[in-house]
Amino acid sequence: MAIFFSNENNHKKMNINSIYDIEINSLEGKPLKLSEFKGKHILFVNVASQCGFTPQYKALQELHEAYKNKLQVIGVPCNQFGSQEPGNAESIKSFCEKNYGVRFLITEKIDVKGNNQHPLYTWLTQKENNGRKNSSVKWNFQKYLIDSDGNLVDYYFSNTSPLSLKITKHLK
Repeated sequence: MAIFFSNENNHKKMNINSIYDIEINSLEGKPLKLSEFKGKHILFVNVASQCGFTPQYKALQELHEAYKNKLQVIGVPCNQFGSQEPGNAESIKSFCEKNYGVRFLITEKIDVKGNNQHPLYTWLTQKENNGRKNSSVKWNFQKYLIDSDGNLVDYYFSNTSPLSLKITKHLK
């Protein structure tokens, strides 16, 4: 299948057969290959530093440490909900490390919905791509869990703690 991505500066078509074919950059601007996480679960979370759910960074770090052999947590900064992630890459990294001791991966800031939706979220939110279900990102700290074979397990709204049994039962 082909997923189209465009924004003001970028018109790109990617051939996406699985989550592992999607291209995204780290917060430092380096290409991040999702295929590196084959065999592990991945939890994608759209994050923001000025949100009521921001303290979940602490629980995400705890989850990352508790299941580091089975799970890769990936924070995805987004400024589409209440403009609650206005920072640049450097300020996002500094905030996460200083306030929450974050050591899990953080990507570049992207759009998770709308006309400039990143291909990662096009895959995560569209059944025709993920093979499981449609969803829409409602707010910051919505979570998407991928199994160790690259399949969407489920998504969880912002009020679901990263340490919730809804998520951890898939990691046992």
